[in-house]
Amino acid sequence: MKQTATVDEAKQKVVILLSGGIDSLTCLAIARERYLASNIIAVSLSYGQKHIKELQAAQNITDFYGVEFIKQELPKIFTGAGSTLVDANKSNPETTYAALASTYGVSPTYVPFRNGNLLSAATAIALVKGAGEVYYGAHAEDARNWAYPDCTPEFNGAMANAIYVGTYMKVRLVTPLQYMNKDEVLAIAFKLSAPIHLSWSCYNGRDKACGKCPTCVERINAFKQNGAKDKVKYEIDIDWPEEIF
Repeated sequence: MKQTATVDEAKQKVVILLSGGIDSLTCLAIARERYLASNIIAVSLSYGQKHIKELQAAQNITDFYGVEFIKQELPKIFTGAGSTLVDANKSNPETTYAALASTYGVSPTYVPFRNGNLLSAATAIALVKGAGEVYYGAHAEDARNWAYPDCTPEFNGAMANAIYVGTYMKVRLVTPLQYMNKDEVLAIAFKLSAPIHLSWSCYNGRDKACGKCPTCVERINAFKQNGAKDKVKYEIDIDWPEEIF
């Protein structure tokens, strides 16, 4: 891990939109390569999701890196929209991201304009804290076939413009993972010695990851493609590669 910084980097503060999953963890690891820990602010936002496992993971990750951690609760504006991540009467799907994105249309796990709201809140915090960048971890598999339109490069570019103009050109949006698949993101996390075992990806908030929801399947496949075994415990038996890190 980088221990020194240039003069500019020593002065620059940055905000990481940290969900507690692998993607946002990797963004934090990338930022830590560039900036001092004292200049990094991790922001986690509760938006009405069914469980707090990701927020607990975010706390553990920030403790590991020794960075400032801000937790905020957004108004429950998403309830009733039909998202399985928010509405108590909706069950999370047990399938792959590829299957969810196999046809054009809204994913059952899509939370209406969630990332727009999260990025707006993170940007406001960045302005208050004097940070010049906001990192967030949208990647290519989220954007495939517009399953999640607020993860697409088109959305990211529009938000980047809005953030830059709306902050008097003081804050820039940084999306280092947007053209990467999950296995590529995980490879970077390994390279940067990120504490992957502290992250949480499962849509369900039980003691162990379910291993069947889209994010679990995506995570498991990414580990296999990297020849690695996940240290997170799963409810199902998984045939991990023989040669593991």
